[in-house]
Amino acid sequence: MTVTIPIQATTEPSTRPYQICSRTIMDTTDSSITFDEDGVCDHYHNYFNEEARYVRKDEAGSAILHETAERIRKHGRGRKYDCILGLSGGVDSTYLCLLAKELNLNPLVVHFDNGWNSELAVCNIENTVKRLGFDLYTYVVDWPEFRDLQRSYFKANVVDIEVLTDHGFMAVLYQQAMKHRIRFVLAGMNIVTEAILPQNWIYDKSNLVNIKEIQRQFGTIPPEKLRSYPMLSPHHRRFYDRVLRLEVVSPLNYVDYSYDNVKARITEELAWREYGGKHYESLFTRFYQGYILPRKFGFDKRRAHLSTLICSGQITREEAMRRISQPGYPQEQCDIDRPFVLKKLGFSEDEFEQYLAVPRVEHNVFGAGTSLYNQYPVLKPLRPIVNLIFRRKSA
Repeated sequence: MTVTIPIQATTEPSTRPYQICSRTIMDTTDSSITFDEDGVCDHYHNYFNEEARYVRKDEAGSAILHETAERIRKHGRGRKYDCILGLSGGVDSTYLCLLAKELNLNPLVVHFDNGWNSELAVCNIENTVKRLGFDLYTYVVDWPEFRDLQRSYFKANVVDIEVLTDHGFMAVLYQQAMKHRIRFVLAGMNIVTEAILPQNWIYDKSNLVNIKEIQRQFGTIPPEKLRSYPMLSPHHRRFYDRVLRLEVVSPLNYVDYSYDNVKARITEELAWREYGGKHYESLFTRFYQGYILPRKFGFDKRRAHLSTLICSGQITREEAMRRISQPGYPQEQCDIDRPFVLKKLGFSEDEFEQYLAVPRVEHNVFGAGTSLYNQYPVLKPLRPIVNLIFRRKSA
């Protein structure tokens, strides 16, 4: 693997003293974190602002949920599907399917197969749609194309390699919504388990300009010759929005979303089986989050996941500290995953070690494009909720 690094683009190691939040377990591995005079981080305060803005529980949440479901059913009368949702096989999307069934909705369930599904994920997806009686549309991307795209992201040394999966998933959802004239998108995003995630740990999933420029500089397939990878340009997104008047609904913000209780329910009712980590339904995501992010980029996404659960009252800070002190990615699993991932991507051990040693390069070095919020200023107040919806794996 040939690595070309613009020196001015690399991120310099932080020299600030180490500090950890006195309420959560977020710390200065987030280079942009700030603390108040009591040592409480900005993520803690932001969580409660977002919870107050978007979460509705008990009777208020139930009323919104059922009113929304009625609107969806009414609009979908006479149509094959009344809504659409993406299913990865993880906790959030699986429970979203179960909730859609309870609300008497008839979604088209969409899955984006990028070649990294674990056998357990495939089993969980099949069990979910069969038991609930939903139609499943699976888009299988051409593996040589997707591998070339992922290799380009490695060579670019940018942090958010998962942009490729998230963007592809989003594009397929839009395309299928257009095909079936579906107006409502059910999103598995929720505040109480996903609200905290530093912006410098991820990147804009909708930025097609960035994807194409990274591929143009580092790929073997020019971006204009990619035939299988689904792309969603701002032009196409505007077209879909104008024709369909798409509305994104986040039902999990209107229920009592206790992570442990939800896992127990989907295990019992849908024969769902645990993966061992958030978003670990993907073999690549497991290796990326468990190994690459801590080793190369210096942070552990579990801090954000656990800190959100602290804020939502689902675990104590002491329990979160205990969990973060334990390996999130067992060495025996890493020893299995590492040679598999490297072989599948076509990297030698020496090439991968070289990759790990190269400093981070920011995404915007490779073309940032025009922000959707600059094109449509009226959308700027919605930016926090839109970011949460498409964080996956990034959230």
